[in-house]
Amino acid sequence: MYQDKELIVRPINEEDLYRLWTLAFKEDSPEWKKWDAPYYAHKAISYEEFLTKKARYLERDDYWAIDVQGELIGTVGYYWEHEPSKWLEMGIVIYDPNYWSGGYGTRVIKLWIDHLFNKMPLVRVGYTTWSGNERMIKVGKKLGMTMEGRMRKCRYYNGVYYDSIRMGILREEWESQENGKKIK
Repeated sequence: MYQDKELIVRPINEEDLYRLWTLAFKEDSPEWKKWDAPYYAHKAISYEEFLTKKARYLERDDYWAIDVQGELIGTVGYYWEHEPSKWLEMGIVIYDPNYWSGGYGTRVIKLWIDHLFNKMPLVRVGYTTWSGNERMIKVGKKLGMTMEGRMRKCRYYNGVYYDSIRMGILREEWESQENGKKIK
């Protein structure tokens, strides 16, 4: 568990399941999906079907809850792009729009990067977003990340082509700035 004032990043537990389903899987077209890779299809599922897949969410090292004052508002996770070379990518979704544009994403990503560098022998942490999600690009810049890649016009959404954006930061860059001082 990691905490920044009222914000906690922690493993998902059984008590979170209904709230997670309500935010992420109850609706066919939730508001959050307009920002989280909207060019990929999203499908609502029943709570019963969601529960058959609950092992995908519970007590995992790679997928945690974002909690504000005891309420799940989103999730953060990582996946291996190429585990043998320790190439890890992360992702975040704040499902509840009441917590958008309030600095929560920046704080969560900061906690998560600290966690990843503390727990794993990584030299780099990064994420991929799209040029339509300007908030995620700003988060990366605020945290000292570098735009490492820009694949032009490869994401098509609502009749418009967008760029795919890859942001990343090296361990030594993280540790040399204020964000990473506590992990040295």
